[in-house]
Amino acid sequence: MTDVARIVVNVDDQDASRYIKSRDLRSNGFEVVEARSGAEGLRAVEQHRPMVVLLDVQLPDINGFEVCRYIKDKWPEIMVLMTSATFITPSDRTAGLDSGADSYLVQPAEPLELAAALNALVRIRRSEDALRELNESLERRIEDRLADLAMANEALKAEIEQRKRAETALVQAQKMEAVGQLTGGIAHDFNNLLTAVIGNVDLIRGRTGDARVLRWAEGAFKAAQRGSKLTSQLLAFARLGRLDTAPVDVNALIVGMRELLNQTLGVNIAVETVLSPQLPPAMADVTQLELALLNLAINSRDAMPDGGTLTIATAPARDASGGVTIAVTDSGVGMRADVAARAFDPFFTTKAAGKGTGLGLSQVYGIARQFGGDVALKSEIGQGTTITLTLPRAVDHAVVNLAGDATATSGRSGETLLVVDDDSDVREIICSFLIELGYDVTEAPHGEAALAALAEMTPDLLIVDFAMPGMNGAELAVAARQKNENQRILFLSGFVDTAVLDAAVGAAPLLRKPFRPGELATAVRAALEDRRIPARHAETRQ
Repeated sequence: MTDVARIVVNVDDQDASRYIKSRDLRSNGFEVVEARSGAEGLRAVEQHRPMVVLLDVQLPDINGFEVCRYIKDKWPEIMVLMTSATFITPSDRTAGLDSGADSYLVQPAEPLELAAALNALVRIRRSEDALRELNESLERRIEDRLADLAMANEALKAEIEQRKRAETALVQAQKMEAVGQLTGGIAHDFNNLLTAVIGNVDLIRGRTGDARVLRWAEGAFKAAQRGSKLTSQLLAFARLGRLDTAPVDVNALIVGMRELLNQTLGVNIAVETVLSPQLPPAMADVTQLELALLNLAINSRDAMPDGGTLTIATAPARDASGGVTIAVTDSGVGMRADVAARAFDPFFTTKAAGKGTGLGLSQVYGIARQFGGDVALKSEIGQGTTITLTLPRAVDHAVVNLAGDATATSGRSGETLLVVDDDSDVREIICSFLIELGYDVTEAPHGEAALAALAEMTPDLLIVDFAMPGMNGAELAVAARQKNENQRILFLSGFVDTAVLDAAVGAAPLLRKPFRPGELATAVRAALEDRRIPARHAETRQ
């Protein structure tokens, strides 16, 4: 490998003189590149970047003074030793040094003198290079240190911001825990009430021939359904539960939400829908999807303080997944880029203190991701906002009937059921309906009475409420299976703590309150036949 420190470009138009200098330099260990003119010398310098240029003053094309100036302008680190046998006066040497030469040697010179002059320049060059590297090293170290300090400062600021967000999140979490405890405390009784109301009204709807009574029953039924939805939405907001995904007709769901959206948004906002007729079923949790769309609608309402238009559009996903997209577009004020970038962050809000929790869009994001889908946001100031949910496609599954399934599944001769529920109204509607279906039904108001009944009978199915005073449903189930390890059990519950239910219910099917008579019939038949209850009606813990 060539040692750049020993390369010398020898520029001289006189062959004899150039030969002698090259010979003397080579004999002293230098590698010499020869050039016969100024232009040729500059090309050699460009190519080899030598440590030293041995430059004659008198050249046929460009004089040595001009060549030296060019070298020093472009490569100031290259040392130049100017030589001449003609220009030897003090003024010539001064002119050479003024042109940038590092030394000036009058020819002819002794070989040792020439080598000594070059070695002196090499030493100077190496000292300059070392000093330059030291300066660069110091500059890099200073820059690195400054960068480290800047990073530490940014990390400190980030930690401060993170601590502020954590404190805010803690306060919010405590508020949400309080809401969860409050709603959880009343949910069981409220769901029991709704079960009795929905059950009785649904039976009236199926049995009356009076148009006025039917209209009243329809109104009561819709009001009870809205109460059930309101409870589900409040519980979902206060406490995350496990999703109950099933194939959903998204278009039908959106149509069913029109009245709720109109009431929520007010008269100043028009709701428009653009629903694709070729939309496949999506895999989602009906309640959570409704909650996500309601959150998006409320967010859009806040972005349109003077009114506007909310458009909900559905379409098959454009990618290979074959899923479903739901685009919610408002004609509101839009978002800045920095706000849009953080829109789905938990607890991020642009509203004034106390005006918003910052959970709406983050909840939408979380719901979509739990479905196995995604959320995208597009917004411009003054141009409104579009938030698009992408949901996975449901394949080879029956679509959830959002109108409900009131079709009763009849019992078979001799099938016995033991119904245990501490709420007399709920117990009465359950027993009455199951008796109508042909089942042999025995009832018990609490766990102790149920155990007494089990001592006298072995029912085909034990239907038991989960939350009861004294002995709860899980404890009753354990006792029942100690008597008969193959005892079939169907749990009923309006209890909201999913983790508690998962731990207690185990592999038994669960029908959540409130439910319709047709849903109860389907659940009972499935439990008797050891089949999985449809996801809309119940959950089976594996």
